[in-house]
Amino acid sequence: MTNSIKQNISNIALVVENYDDAIKFYTEKLNFQLIEDTDLGAGKRWVQIAPPNSNGTNLLLAQASNDEQNNAIGNQAGGRVFLFLQTNDFWRDYEHMKSQGVEFTEEPRVEEYGTVVVFKDLYGTKWDLLQLNNPSC
Repeated sequence: MTNSIKQNISNIALVVENYDDAIKFYTEKLNFQLIEDTDLGAGKRWVQIAPPNSNGTNLLLAQASNDEQNNAIGNQAGGRVFLFLQTNDFWRDYEHMKSQGVEFTEEPRVEEYGTVVVFKDLYGTKWDLLQLNNPSC
């Protein structure tokens, strides 16, 4: 390998039931930003969202279009936490999400690495809200 190779993960596909419901949940309840919403025709859209000031990987919302995809909604990681939302102010974001009715599966806890709580999105996908003690970003 050479030092000139530069790669990054630009999008992670998240299968959802409905584009508009998912956009509303993520932008209103989690304060994400709508990066792009382009109509591709035939009921498909290219929808990218991201946390504010993330400068990194976006979520690509992918509306399910068959039974197999419908069965994956809310369970893309087989019941485990699928995505990790790292923050610079855990309590600010936790209180906002709580006030918006986001479902938490536990009480916040302090671990060796930081403060964390598990929550679910509108389809039941599990996420960690996480503030690391020694963030790399």
